[in-house]
Amino acid sequence: MIWRILVCMMAVLAWTAPTVQAQQGPLRIVIDEGVIEPLPFAVPAFVPENGESAQMGQQLAQLVAADLIGTGLFREVPASAYISGVSDFNAAIQYADWKAVNAQALVTGAVAVSGDQLTVKFRLYDVFSGAELGNGLQFAGTTAGWRRMGHKVADAVYSRITGESGYFDSRVVFVSETGGKADRQKRLAVMDYDGANVQYLTGSESIVLAPRFSKSGDRVLYTSYETGFPRIFVLDVGSVQRRVLESQEGTMSFAPRFHPNGQTVVYSLSQGANTDIYTLDINSGQSTRLTSAPSIETAPSYSPDGSQIVFESDRSGAPQLYVMSASGGEPTRISFGEGRYGTPVWSPRGDLVAFTKQSKGRFHIGVMRLDGSEERLLTASFLDEGPTWAPNGRVIMFTRETQGESGRSTLYSVDITGRNLRPVRTPEGGSDPSWGPLQN
Repeated sequence: MIWRILVCMMAVLAWTAPTVQAQQGPLRIVIDEGVIEPLPFAVPAFVPENGESAQMGQQLAQLVAADLIGTGLFREVPASAYISGVSDFNAAIQYADWKAVNAQALVTGAVAVSGDQLTVKFRLYDVFSGAELGNGLQFAGTTAGWRRMGHKVADAVYSRITGESGYFDSRVVFVSETGGKADRQKRLAVMDYDGANVQYLTGSESIVLAPRFSKSGDRVLYTSYETGFPRIFVLDVGSVQRRVLESQEGTMSFAPRFHPNGQTVVYSLSQGANTDIYTLDINSGQSTRLTSAPSIETAPSYSPDGSQIVFESDRSGAPQLYVMSASGGEPTRISFGEGRYGTPVWSPRGDLVAFTKQSKGRFHIGVMRLDGSEERLLTASFLDEGPTWAPNGRVIMFTRETQGESGRSTLYSVDITGRNLRPVRTPEGGSDPSWGPLQN
């Protein structure tokens, strides 16, 4: 409820600098070509515009820096190297001083706190061309939403320099885990993309699995064992109200995902020894069977336009990845490498499929083109599984479990080049992440 209210209260205004004309400079990172040397940038503490905002100015600058550094594309110039600071948001930039410390990008900001109201302004400069990069922006909201404003500043900086949309002002739903492997308790939780602001959505009375955000981020599908059998539930994130979606007697339903239109759910249903893929119209409750094979068909995921489904099937003897029309029909196999493939997820950009691969005793998170070409394994460990895409299709989050009785499940992220592997800190163990959209 808290974060939904925040969305309603936050306002963002395009704000043109009074002394510098906005223009597009040459500063650019091309992600497709890979980035070996991170771009150096400086982000001095945001200028306090009243006595209450000094600490907030420091916190905002630190958050923006952490977001950018976490991409692996940027390197912060430490404050100890600064020749000149920024004490007046409207003062002319001393480009020579920032060039001397090799800061190629400069982020400046100002912050004002009045009671529980917060206003944040920022500008981005291309130091070596001596020009502002894009218009300044101003955000207004409550002090409780300061992290979101910092993430929005970082998203704008990232977008202007890379040409890609950002992903910092987003949420992730996941399974929070406590206890040993033999008596592990699981409950649904939602957090900021960086592990902050964790809120629990369910209790730990029954096992929950595989939460999946809707495209709009307002609902979550998941599987629960509270009835004794796996059943699909849908949960409203704002009200935390939930209801069962599928409960045919004598069956087990699991692995649900929303269609991009938010009105249809694709899932697996097991009856006897057979598992096939079905869809369910949320409004009418009408289900439709898409596959009819003696093999196990599971883990379906829609393409961004909703016209196709990628899924996992062992119809060839071992789990492999297949693509078929969203209305069913003969599927096409797309994975042919050595090992077992599973949990495919279509990129929001539509160009790649992320998957889990088990081969030679190791688990990997990988990506491939839709025709199965250009397979790349991004990680390797005792157990990596369950990839989910950032909203911009450039970063993947997944579960890593360590070996042994005391083994723990934690969340990691990695970019599509595989060169920026990072843990995502959560208060307890975590698994089954599902990345939501950018917030409004």
